[in-house]
Amino acid sequence: MDISAGIQASLSGRYASALFDLASEQGTVTAVESDLESLKSALAESAELAHLTTNPKVSRAESEKALAAVAKHLGLSELTQNFLGVLAQNRRLSALSDVIAAFQMIAAAQRGEVSAEVASAHPLSESQLEALRNKLTARQGRTVKLTSKVDPDLLGGLVVTIGSQRIDGSIRTRLNSLAQAMKA
Repeated sequence: MDISAGIQASLSGRYASALFDLASEQGTVTAVESDLESLKSALAESAELAHLTTNPKVSRAESEKALAAVAKHLGLSELTQNFLGVLAQNRRLSALSDVIAAFQMIAAAQRGEVSAEVASAHPLSESQLEALRNKLTARQGRTVKLTSKVDPDLLGGLVVTIGSQRIDGSIRTRLNSLAQAMKA
C-alpha cells in the first residue's frame, strides 16, 4: 500500500497506519472505518468524552475503562476496542481525532478516493452537491468524497478544498480583490 510520507511521519499517522494494516489483515477495514466515524461523532457531540481524551489528569486505567464502556455502548468492533485500549495505555488519546482523520485518508486512498470539502454561504441541495461531485470527479480523475459546510462569511459562491489545493470562488474573496485593486 502506498501511504504518503506525511501521514506516516506523524504520530497519528503511524497509529492509523498500524490500525489500517491490522484491519486489512482481518478484512475489517469497512467495519473499523464505520467504528471510527461513530467515535468521531461521539467526540463531537459529547464535551465530556472529548475532555476525557485530552485530560492528562485522568489515569491510564481510568481512561481505558471509560473508553471500553463507550466502545461497548457504541457497539464498536473488537479490533477498534483493543486499539482504543492501546491508545489509552500509551497516553495517546489526545491524538484520537487526528488518528481517525489519518485512518480515513488512508482508507480513501486505498479505495482510490479523494476527499473534498465545500464551504458555501447557504446550504447546498443534494442535486447541487451531486453536480459538484461529478465535476470534481471528472477534474481529479478519481472518485471524490464530498463534505459540505455552511460559512455565512463567504456572502456567496463556493470554496472547495481538495487536499492542499483550494478553489476559491467566493464573493468575499472577489470583493477583497477588488478592494485591493482599488487601493493601488
